[in-house]
Amino acid sequence: MHAARSVSVVATVFLALTPAHGEDAFKAFKQLDGSVKMPKLNAFSANMGGTIPPSTSRNVSLEARLTNDGEAMQQGLSWRVFSPIPGPDGKLPLLASAEGGSADFQLAPGDYFVNVSFGRAGATKKLTVPRDGEMEKQVMVLDAGGIILNAVSGPDTRIPAKELKFDVYSSEALADGERGLVLADVPPNAIVRLNAGTYHIVSEYGSVNAVVRADIKVEAGKLTEAVMQHHASQINLKLVSEPGGEAIADTAWSVLAGSGDIVAESVSAFPVMVLAEGEYTAVARNKDKIYQKDFAVDAGRNEDVEILLTQ
Repeated sequence: MHAARSVSVVATVFLALTPAHGEDAFKAFKQLDGSVKMPKLNAFSANMGGTIPPSTSRNVSLEARLTNDGEAMQQGLSWRVFSPIPGPDGKLPLLASAEGGSADFQLAPGDYFVNVSFGRAGATKKLTVPRDGEMEKQVMVLDAGGIILNAVSGPDTRIPAKELKFDVYSSEALADGERGLVLADVPPNAIVRLNAGTYHIVSEYGSVNAVVRADIKVEAGKLTEAVMQHHASQINLKLVSEPGGEAIADTAWSVLAGSGDIVAESVSAFPVMVLAEGEYTAVARNKDKIYQKDFAVDAGRNEDVEILLTQ
């Protein structure tokens, strides 16, 4: 992450989707447009004691919901069944897995741990398969929702997707004072599935110092759109012999903040960079000569900064 000066942030959260996404995006999030039923798997023994005769195995049906009163998820799930007894490496052995929606497993009587994940959301429970009696369908509640992240520059200037990325962190700081990274380099307009809760979102516009942060709440069973506001603009630097002239090649650039610290450097005739709102000095070096110019960056106003050779 690049160091950034304190920058204000406005995070607009829509609990309902905006018209730009509509119901199709919500269906994509819930993955309810199919009816995939996973095939039965071979029987597994909870104590890893070897092959179990099919007659002793029990059919275990599992389904997952976003909320207690929600519908069963039909796609997008990953199921994992583990033995409760650690292996030689100290990890719980994976016995069976399935992808899709509701799942059926053939399991020998005994104890297991079952995990289901939906994107970055997940739930785990201990499962006991009895030798006799009715085996009820196992319902796991993910308590999950989703977010779509985007950002604008200034009041409403659209930011090119290639210039924008997001990192998702836990809202609570760890013992060392840092936040736990949940997901890195999330592109704009991507649906991110997460357990319900509050997350700390960091948005980077460009690669210099345009960074804003916001805490966003994810609600179970809902898709939330968060639009963050950057106070930054794209600046094009040019060393020219006359106003509006061609950029002069073989020029090295440094951009200094008002404090005098260097925030960006480039060796290019026409460098393009995104800078946070504020006061800067552009320094151009060409053929052992140095030229400089003070300039200001206003949020949402992309512009050229020209330095004349005669300055």
